Amino acid sequence: MLVENLMTRHVQSCHVGDSLAHAAQLMWQHDCGAIPVCAGDGIPRVIGMITDRDICMSALFQGKPLSALRVNEAMSRSLTAVRPSDSLAQAERVMREAHLRRLPVIERDGALLGMISLADLAREALRERAHSRKEVTESDIGSTLAAICEPPHHAAAA
Repeated sequence: MLVENLMTRHVQSCHVGDSLAHAAQLMWQHDCGAIPVCAGDGIPRVIGMITDRDICMSALFQGKPLSALRVNEAMSRSLTAVRPSDSLAQAERVMREAHLRRLPVIERDGALLGMISLADLAREALRERAHSRKEVTESDIGSTLAAICEPPHHAAAA
């Protein structure tokens, strides 16, 4: 099975100049904890991601209301994404290696097509439980979650 068969297609996004209040409102209204940050006129091209944690930490450390802070002050600029033609196993591998629970699905030009999450993969593993040929297993999901939750390795102080 391919990512395009499982991804969520109707995804909210925000822009770098939007306020953190706007990004938080989108997350609240659409019950999600991360949204892609897009640039460009017409076709939204993903340039980063912002999470509910990014918003909280930015507000805490800058000591300003969300309406006074911009998405570009809190977003992650390193983009890890998958393509619609990638396999579910590839998406899971990317999540595991990047320690991410959610990935944007993009075209080669960066255009946003959707999102795929570890929760999507877990639901698919549950559906496939009775099938002899499985794309994703519950054991795979457990291993991926454990890898994602692994604390970062910090270099020892000299």
